[in-house]
Amino acid sequence: MAKDNTLKSSRFIHRDISWLDFNYRVLQEAKDPNVPLFERLKFLAIYSSNLDEFFRVRVANHRNLLRVGKKTMRQLDYDPEAVLLNIQKVVSEHAEEFSLIFMEQIVPELKRHDIHLVLREDLTQEQEAFVDTFFQDNLLPFVQPVLLVKEKIRPFLNNAALYLAIAMKDKDDQSNQHHYGIIKIPSDHLPRFIELPTNKPGHELIMLDDIVRHSVMWLFPGYQILDTYSIKLTRDGELYIDDEYQGDLVKKIKSSLAKRDVGPASRLVYDKTIPTSFLHYLMDVLGVEKLGLFPEGRYHNNFDFFNFPSYGKTHLKDQPLPPMDYAQFAGVESIFEPIRSSDHLIHIPYHKYEPVIQFFEHAARDPNVTHIKIVQYRVAPNSRIMDALINAVKSGKQVYAFIEVKARFDEEANLRWGEQLERAGIIVRYSFPGLKVHSKIALVRRIEKDGPQLYSYLSTGNFHEVTAKIYSDLGLFTADPRITNEIARIFSFLETVKLPNEDFKHLLVGQFNLRKALTQLIEFEMAEAIAGREASIRLKLNSLQDEEMIEKLYEASDAGVKIELNIRGICSLVAGKKHLSQNINAFSIVDRFLEHSRVFIFHHGGNEVIYLSSADWMERNLSFRIETSFPIFDPRLIAEIKDILNIQSSDNVKSRSLNYNHINEYNRHGSDLAVRSQHETYYYLRRKNDEALKLMNPE
Repeated sequence: MAKDNTLKSSRFIHRDISWLDFNYRVLQEAKDPNVPLFERLKFLAIYSSNLDEFFRVRVANHRNLLRVGKKTMRQLDYDPEAVLLNIQKVVSEHAEEFSLIFMEQIVPELKRHDIHLVLREDLTQEQEAFVDTFFQDNLLPFVQPVLLVKEKIRPFLNNAALYLAIAMKDKDDQSNQHHYGIIKIPSDHLPRFIELPTNKPGHELIMLDDIVRHSVMWLFPGYQILDTYSIKLTRDGELYIDDEYQGDLVKKIKSSLAKRDVGPASRLVYDKTIPTSFLHYLMDVLGVEKLGLFPEGRYHNNFDFFNFPSYGKTHLKDQPLPPMDYAQFAGVESIFEPIRSSDHLIHIPYHKYEPVIQFFEHAARDPNVTHIKIVQYRVAPNSRIMDALINAVKSGKQVYAFIEVKARFDEEANLRWGEQLERAGIIVRYSFPGLKVHSKIALVRRIEKDGPQLYSYLSTGNFHEVTAKIYSDLGLFTADPRITNEIARIFSFLETVKLPNEDFKHLLVGQFNLRKALTQLIEFEMAEAIAGREASIRLKLNSLQDEEMIEKLYEASDAGVKIELNIRGICSLVAGKKHLSQNINAFSIVDRFLEHSRVFIFHHGGNEVIYLSSADWMERNLSFRIETSFPIFDPRLIAEIKDILNIQSSDNVKSRSLNYNHINEYNRHGSDLAVRSQHETYYYLRRKNDEALKLMNPE
C-alpha cells in the first residue's frame, strides 16, 4: 500500500498514489484464500492489466512533465519526480508481494488440484522431446533473434510484448567477453500455457517463455548461452490531441492512434535476478531511464492469467449468480407500454442486459417510432444495439448516434463502428475538440394516440453488452417529460452545438449546471447542520479527486454534516481525520463485479434528493465533459437504491476502509453474520423480482 506521507498534503492524497491503493485492493483479492483459486488467478490478471494501463497513461504523463523542464513544472502544485519515485517504490513492493502470492500460494494450490506448472529444468526426457518439436513446429516462424550492439543495433521493442534478454559468449573466444541478444516470446500468436505430455495424474503445463528459454541455443549458433532474463517494455499510450476548436478531430485521432505503440518507453519490467551490468547495457540500448526501472519475478504479462486453462473444474470458480429477467418486462410485446406507465430501474449485472437491447430492437421494428438517438462511449465488438440502429434506419426511421472517439483505448473500435453506421445511413457525429461526451443516454420518439411521446434510457454505464456482464451499473427507463424533454435538449446541443434555450431544471449536465448544482446541494446540507437540523450526504463513486468538491465536503464535515463515501477507486479526500474530516466515513468494495454506478443522496431537510450519474467527482468529469446526472422521482425506486446502499454500508467481507491511517484495512464491523454485499444484493433483487411476478400473476 502507498504509505509515503511526503506526497500527501494534509488535505489531499495524490490521485495516482490513491490509484495504487485501489489496485492493491485487487491484489488483496488474489491473496484471499476464501476466493476460489481460478478467481484468484483472474485478480492477478486484473491487477497486471490495470498496472499496464496506469504506466501507459498516468506514469507517461508524469515523465513527460519532467521532460518539459522546470519552468513549466513551476506551474504544478506537485513534484512529478517525487510522485514517480513513490510510484516506483510502491509498485516494486507490490511486485514482491505479487511474486510471493503466485509462487507460495497459487502454485501450491494448483498442485493440490493436480495442475502442475513445470519449469524447463524439471522436464522429463519425453517432455523435452515434445518441447523441441513444439518449438520447431510452432514458434520458429515467430521468434526473431537480435544481437545487441551498443550504438549500432537498437532494437524496437513492441509495447507490452514479452522478450528474453540473453547473456552469452562466443564459443571460440577465450577472452570471456559477454555478448547480449534479445528474442520476442510470441505470446500474441500462441497460448501462454502449453500442456505437456505426462504419465502422472492431472495436468502438467509449461509457460511459453520456458519453451523459448529451452530452445534459445538453436537461435544463436556459435554462442554459449550463459543465462536468460525476461523483460517487457511499456510505452506511452496517451493521445496528444490539441484542444483547439478547428480542424478535423477524427483525422487527428487516427493519426495519433498510428503513433500510439511507438511512443517513448515509460517502464522497463525486468527479471530482478539480472546482473547489474546487463541491466545498464539494456537501459542504454533501449533508452530507458532509472525512474523507468521496475524489477519483477521470472514472468511478466501476468494478464495472460485471464486465459489460464480451467479443465472444467467449475468448483474452483465463483458460484454462479445467473442474471435474472426483469420481471416487469417479461414477455411484453412492446417495452414502451410498461415504461409509459411508470419508471423502471434495472441493476446490471444482477438483471439481464436484455431490456436495454429490447429498448432499441423494439424501437427499430415499431412502426410508430420515428426517431432514435444514442450517445456511444464504448461499444461491444459484436453489438446487437448497433445492429438494431442499422435495422431502424433501414425501416425509414431517423437515427442519430453521437460517438465519442476519445474513449481511451477504444478510439479505433469507435471509429470503426461510426464508419459502419454512416455507411448504413445513420447520422453520426463525433467528439468535440477539448471536450469529451461521457453521458450514457438514449432517446426514442414514438407517435401515439395523444401525440408524440418521448422515451428515454439513462445509465451509469456504457451501452456495452460485454462489460454489462461484470460491471455493476444502474439504468433508468422513463417516459417522464421532466427528464425526457431535457434529454432531448442534450441531444439538440450535441447535434447543433447551439446552447439550449432553457436551463436544465431536473438533470445535472456537465458544462451547464452539474458542478454548480452539486455545490449548492452540499451548501444546503451545511446550512441545515449549522441550524441544528439533520444533515447528511451519501456518495457512491468510482473516483473522488476534484479538489474544489473535496474542500466543499471538508467544509460540510466541519459544519456537522454526516458524510458517507463509497468509493471504488481513487479517493484523494483524507477521510476520518480530526479537525479536517471527522464526520466523513469512507470505504471501498472490491469483489467479483466491478462497482461502477454513481449515486448521490442528499438529506435535503427530509425531502431527499437522489441522483444517478455518469460522472465521477473528478476535475475532468465536472469541468471537461458532457456528463448527465438524473434524478429518481419514484419513491419505490428511491427505497430500492437506498436498500442496496445500506447493504453495501454493512459489508463486512469485501469492504475496506479508506479512512485516514486505515487505508485498505478490512472493515469487520457490524453483526457476527458475514455480509458480502454483492451476494446480498443479488438475493435482495431476486426476492423483489419474485414479489413482482406474484403481483403480475396472482393465483
